[in-house]
Amino acid sequence: MAKTSVKARAAKTPKFSTRIVRRCFRCGRKNAYMRDFALCRICFREAANEGKLPGIKKSSW
Repeated sequence: MAKTSVKARAAKTPKFSTRIVRRCFRCGRKNAYMRDFALCRICFREAANEGKLPGIKKSSW
């Protein structure tokens, strides 16, 4: 979980567009972020396993 100050800093519009830090809206994690879902990999997996993401199912080989 990211600190609230870090989340607030990421929410502000940066001076330059390259400084944008995209964060997971559930936990605030910045690494392993999926833009399509606005979630990190950990939150994505939890939500997908609970069936909260429509159209996502676990792959099976």
